[in-house]
Amino acid sequence: MRVNLTVNGRPRTADDVWEGESLLYVLRERLGLPGAKNACEQGECGSCTVRLDGDLVCACLVAAGQAEGREVVTVEGLAGDGAQLAPVQRAFVDAGAVQCGFCTPGLLMAADELLAREPEPSDADIREALSGNLCRCTGYEKILDAVRLAASPASGRYPHRLAETPAAPEGTA
Repeated sequence: MRVNLTVNGRPRTADDVWEGESLLYVLRERLGLPGAKNACEQGECGSCTVRLDGDLVCACLVAAGQAEGREVVTVEGLAGDGAQLAPVQRAFVDAGAVQCGFCTPGLLMAADELLAREPEPSDADIREALSGNLCRCTGYEKILDAVRLAASPASGRYPHRLAETPAAPEGTA
């Protein structure tokens, strides 16, 4: 079958899609968008999170045919034209919130969705929004820092600030 969809603002077509093929497979293998990761294939880890008509979904659980005529945004689409990183992507880099990188696309999608609907999230809001995403490397603190940073005025998009640690007085270490 053929699947026509809009991906990151561009009309795209995937040909020769078999009936049981996932949206994740179509994005990665047929459309050349490897950002969403293939990890658990059970919707448990969040590594394949994308937006489907504005809602976060695990692309591994969506049949490709269900995406017919719909709008998909992947981690590659967060930056828009790709000239520079989106604020949430820049914050993840600046906060050191990436290690192996396997969970990062899903975390970025979840964080971006949170900040779009809640520009000044509490730590509880952040933890809840990211609860569907598993990370085995970072211990989550750097990820929380990144979301706080993305919500800061320095990002140009969100008014919430990352808590600043006061500098130690001179002569102390």
